[in-house]
Amino acid sequence: MAGNTASLSHDDLWPRAGDWPGSESINGDLDLALIGIPTARTSLSPTNADATPAAIRDALRRYSPFAHAPDADIDVLTLADAGDIVDPDGDEDAATQRVADVATRSRLVVALGGDNAATVPAALGAWGSDVATAGLITFDAHYDLRDGRSNGSPVRRLVEAGLDGRRIVQIGIQDFANSRAYADRARELGITVIGRDALLERSVDDVLAEALEIAGSAGGPIHVDLDVDVCDRSVAPACPASAPGGIAAHELRRAARVAAQHPRVSSIDITEIDATTDAVDGRTVRLAALCVLEAAAGLAVR
Repeated sequence: MAGNTASLSHDDLWPRAGDWPGSESINGDLDLALIGIPTARTSLSPTNADATPAAIRDALRRYSPFAHAPDADIDVLTLADAGDIVDPDGDEDAATQRVADVATRSRLVVALGGDNAATVPAALGAWGSDVATAGLITFDAHYDLRDGRSNGSPVRRLVEAGLDGRRIVQIGIQDFANSRAYADRARELGITVIGRDALLERSVDDVLAEALEIAGSAGGPIHVDLDVDVCDRSVAPACPASAPGGIAAHELRRAARVAAQHPRVSSIDITEIDATTDAVDGRTVRLAALCVLEAAAGLAVR
């Protein structure tokens, strides 16, 4: 895991990203609110994913808020950090309510996991009473339709909470990382599955255009789950279940930006990173930090 950024150089002409005020210090509405959901206790793999929100915040300072694309400069946005939710594994209802409180003031909530269990309070909190019309898009190597409560069950649990499977799109599902039973379950629920191989022939923009149309077909809010283990293990070694052959870092970054541009996307989560197991150069956490900035840039051009 790369060291902290306290020793980074200073340049008045090169501002650093991530030094965002607390949400409670800003009166009025926000464009983007960052919130940590440090889930880890129900993970199927031993993990210290609860350490990751702080690591991502630290990594943000390695980057600037400037983007070259027209109108994508995030300095025009009102950004705030709502801090971390305390014990989201122990009191998921309180975690959901905390996300809901933040979402009522924000055009876009970006939730930092934690393992993939964070997707449940992140999505339900952002959707509020609109779960019946909501949509879900996941970038994930796995279906996350397991029984029980774990980081392998958030999609199934959201369906049980009222989400219509016909408005779920799962992108990046990989061979040899799932079972026939869960593939059958996805089909029975009406979930649209766009496997990893499809991204070898189609652009992220093209795939997301299809996904956003499906997920938003009822006119409700859309949650986007960026499970970083969808990426190739060379760029995401801190994801316990990442595998060789996953998508590229630039594809995940593009997904974050394109998704945030869409007016129905109300929330995005970034999950399944254990910052304590990252490569020495901190590449997985840095990718997550860049996804935060990509989402902000997408929101700026919405």
